[in-house]
This record gives sequence, C-alpha cells and structure tokens, in this order.
Amino acid sequence: MSLTWPWALCALLAFPLLLAYRWWSRRRRRRVAVRLSSVALVRAALPGRSSWKRRVPLALLAAGLVLAATAAARPQASVVVPDDAATILLAVDVSGSMCSTDVDPNRLTAAQKAAKDFIDDHDGGSKIGLVAFSGTAGLLVPPTTEKDKLLKAIDGLRTSRGTAIGLAILASIDAIAEINPDVPPTGVEVPDNGGASGANVDYEPDTIVVLTDGRNTDGVDPVTAAEQAAARRLRVYTIGFGTDQPSPMVCSSSQISGDTFRGGGGYGGFRGFDGARGRFQDMDEETLTKIAEMTGAKYFKAENAKALGDVLRDLPTEITLQHKKMEISVYFALGGALLVLLAVALAQWWTRARPPAPRQSS
Repeated sequence: MSLTWPWALCALLAFPLLLAYRWWSRRRRRRVAVRLSSVALVRAALPGRSSWKRRVPLALLAAGLVLAATAAARPQASVVVPDDAATILLAVDVSGSMCSTDVDPNRLTAAQKAAKDFIDDHDGGSKIGLVAFSGTAGLLVPPTTEKDKLLKAIDGLRTSRGTAIGLAILASIDAIAEINPDVPPTGVEVPDNGGASGANVDYEPDTIVVLTDGRNTDGVDPVTAAEQAAARRLRVYTIGFGTDQPSPMVCSSSQISGDTFRGGGGYGGFRGFDGARGRFQDMDEETLTKIAEMTGAKYFKAENAKALGDVLRDLPTEITLQHKKMEISVYFALGGALLVLLAVALAQWWTRARPPAPRQSS
C-alpha cells in the first residue's frame, strides 16, 4: 500500500492533543471542586463504571482517528484487474528450422494452427498484432481486432534463413508505440527502471509474445532488445517450441520462400525439403528465460503441438491481468467514522445517569 499525501498523517497528532486536553480539564476540575459534607452523597451521584468501560471508548476513538488520518493520506493498493485494452504482439519464428518434423507434421504447421486457434478463441477487447521473423523481422499485421486479417497472414507464413529474435522484439515495440503514446519507439532513449521487475513495476497493458524454436543468429542481441522492452515497461513472454531430437526437414512448397536452404547441399546440413539428415535442436532456453525474467514475464517450453496450444490458450489470462493502483480512502474513512460513532455511543450509554432508588414508606 502507498500513500498519495503522506503528510496528511500529521492529523494523527489530534489524538495526543485530545488526551492532553482531557488531562488538563480533569486537573482543572479538581482545583475548583466543591467540597461536600458527605462522601456518600458524591458516590451516589456518580454513575458506577468499571475501568474497562472507561478505556474501551477511548481505544475505539483512537482507532477511529488513526483510520481517518490514513484516509486523509489517500492510501492506494495494488490490485490485479483484467484489462481488455491490452495489445498482444505475437512474434512467430519462420526460420528454416521450423520445417523440422519432430512436431507432426512440422513445427511451422503446428505453430500456425496453434496461433490461429489462439486468435479464434480470443474474444476479449484487446488487439492482436503479428510479427514474423527469420534473418530479419517485419510487422505483418498491425494490432487489430479483425481476426480475418490475422488468420490470412498466418496462413501466408513462409520460412527463410536465419533467426533474429532481438529484431522481432524491437519490431514489436515499434508496433506498440504506434498505438500507445506512453511507449516510445526504439529510436528514443528511455531510462531503465532500475532493474525492478514483477510487482515492483507498473507495466503497460501491451505485451509481446515471442514463439521461437532456435537461438539468435542475426541482428540485435535478444538481451539488448529485452532491455529496451523493460525500459518501456513492456513484458515479453517467450515460448520455446520443439524437441532436442534430430529429425528431417520437411516443408511444403507453400511454406518456403526460396532462400531457406543454401546451395545444392542444403541449409544447415539438411538435404532439400525432405532430406533424411537432421540435427539436434539448438534452442537457447537460457536466453529466452532471461528475456522473460528481465521484463517481468515468463518462459514456457512446448515440445509438441498440444503443449503449444495449451500455452497460447492460457496466455490471455496471464497477459490481461494487470497490477493497477486503486485508491481505498473511502474504506478507511468509513471504518474511522464507524469507530468514532461507536466510541461516542458507548461512552454515552455507560455514563448515563442511573434513576434514583424509590423511597420506601415507613
């Protein structure tokens, strides 16, 4: 909890001042007290009241004043609330290794289906944008609520050489900057947040999701790009897709751009689109985890199509829940008022005059 006007807590000084005034009044009354000839008459005139009955109203009054002073300081609490205005930038890896068949029928086809299901199932008010990256990165669809545009773009994904995870993050930042004036584009210097993350940072509602099956080979270092996202209070969720088992590379003619493989011997040791040779998965999970942790997000591992679908299906719950500060002054003010009223009521009830005892006739 934080306080907007902490100086208002000076109102707590009212209670010790009231105690001092009460002490002074009682001392003054003793000085001007009228002496009576019979102590019994004084005791009969005063209502009987135990010590705890005198202290309870005082304690309630003190608690009420504390709550009232806290309310004057305008306390704020960080609460988790859904944010339908969030923008999700989905960055999909279309490097040549996405033709790997360790995920049936290949990684690219499985990723396309999972991404399309993610879009079809998304019924919130947030916008979704699409970035594709291989050796370079580009924005295919700016953030939009039009599902048809997104689905068509996903169907048109083509593999190419290289993996530029850092460039994908930077392209996503610029896409968010186009619609969110609070997010500066990548060419603008932004001070970092002092290394704070998690609940210590008020993140923007916009989020980047990077789906990749490999490690960075081109462009900007992913950690450097993650620093840019963290400075802009943007979370970057990362998904590592695929297994570490060697498998053939098989892509249909509609899934390649023409520069996926180098020369006649194949790309990266693969012979053509359906060569029998394969290689071990070269996923950089350490870097993907670091990117997520730096930006207050999470890293997910998906080794098959079902796992990828589960991750993307659960992501909206993670993404659209935002930590926001909500002023809770009214609750403190209401509690303080109730305690003060209760203190006054109890004091009046316990100090009320007792009716005189009826005289007995002789």
